[in-house]
Amino acid sequence: MRPTDRLFEVIQILRGARTPVIAARLAEQLEVSVRTIYRDIAALQAMRIPIAGEPGIGYVLQRGYDLPPINFDTEEAEAISVGLSMLARTGDAGLKRAAERAARKLNAATPLSEALLTSSWGAPDLNLLPEIRTAIREERALQVVYEDDTGSLTRRKILPIALIYYAEVAVLAAWCRLRRDFRHFRPDRMHECTPLDERFDGEGGHLRQAWEASRSTDPDASRLARQRSNSTKTG
Repeated sequence: MRPTDRLFEVIQILRGARTPVIAARLAEQLEVSVRTIYRDIAALQAMRIPIAGEPGIGYVLQRGYDLPPINFDTEEAEAISVGLSMLARTGDAGLKRAAERAARKLNAATPLSEALLTSSWGAPDLNLLPEIRTAIREERALQVVYEDDTGSLTRRKILPIALIYYAEVAVLAAWCRLRRDFRHFRPDRMHECTPLDERFDGEGGHLRQAWEASRSTDPDASRLARQRSNSTKTG
């Protein structure tokens, strides 16, 4: 998280708190050190943000301090809130944390209903997903050890281009150097997943277009991607 984004998050957390928030709790939520929180609080106070408190006691934000509003009506805000909450079902811890930050910003502008609830019961815990999303953004190749539906392991170099979040599983679409074709991989079947120095800068968009075209000619691709451990094409 960029320092400017973190400062905004500190304000959002304090705005939503009913009691003083200690630095350790802020550090845990933002995944930084307590010393970093002390520096952030000092920086915000230097910018004349009305934060009161001190180490060991906690911090509070003066009531009435406001940020620019977000122009959503109530139903729009509730729809976004439910959608953000449902991201916990993906098993992607990074997206879940980002959704919680976004929900705090939304709630600060538009108080949301407490009657709309979602459940993450039974959601998988897929620690690889944040790393895979980063590789997609950076257009970076991955080296994976993958277990197919027969239990066989293969080592592959892949170019990740898209993540598909189904209700029951996540699926990674990628160009497979071993098969020389597009394949769909389930992250929960990956025994290893290592980002490589190799990049495919500027190719991601073209690969996604080609992948979408291949899906449009295979009406069973989405169903098979969910059901099969390996890919929409065998082998």
